[in-house]
Amino acid sequence: MREIVLDTETTGMDPVKGDKIVEIGCVELMNHLQTGRHYHIYLNPERDIPAEATAVHGITDEFVKDKPIFGEIVGDFMDFIGDARLVIHNAEFDVKFLNAELKTFGFPSLDNKRVLDTVRMAREKFPGSPANLDALCRRFGIDNSNRTLHGALLDSQLLAEVYLELLGGRQQGLAIHETQVAVKEQTLVITDRPYREPRIYAPSEEEAAAHAEMVSGLKNSLWNK
Repeated sequence: MREIVLDTETTGMDPVKGDKIVEIGCVELMNHLQTGRHYHIYLNPERDIPAEATAVHGITDEFVKDKPIFGEIVGDFMDFIGDARLVIHNAEFDVKFLNAELKTFGFPSLDNKRVLDTVRMAREKFPGSPANLDALCRRFGIDNSNRTLHGALLDSQLLAEVYLELLGGRQQGLAIHETQVAVKEQTLVITDRPYREPRIYAPSEEEAAAHAEMVSGLKNSLWNK
């Protein structure tokens, strides 16, 4: 099963008010495991990036001024995600931005049926507990020390690990090593038992007669052949 863990960084909170995507990061999973393939792009939003947004992700106007716009990379992006399930943290936010960009360039919107929201998964699994990415990394012992700022690719890589834990967690080696060690440490106990001749149990005359009567009532009985 192919899945894409996806994250975006933006100029603000609402595409309806003119906010745009400035970074997309995607990580490919196959049967819930990272394949090493990813998609990562910075985008020119064709507008200014507010200081409060830069404080979150570190992306500046100067950095993105020579980057492509969404319309120039939309084909490559859509080819990469294909028809895979999209795994997104707080999916509503990212999907509304992606759909706004797709609509601008004449592409169909992403179907919500193919989107899995890991915030919802976390809240169902741990009701009442924080469901942000940093909190989930701490809960599962995932190293997020490099996450000094939000970054679409790094956050996708971390979310891929969190997602695995939300599904039920890793089973390192499926405990095969521990089982082998346990087998090696078992003590073989040999019991010396005296040999006994097998006993022969012959049917009595009454038992033999009852058996013959029962067989006589059977059709095509094996005992009569």
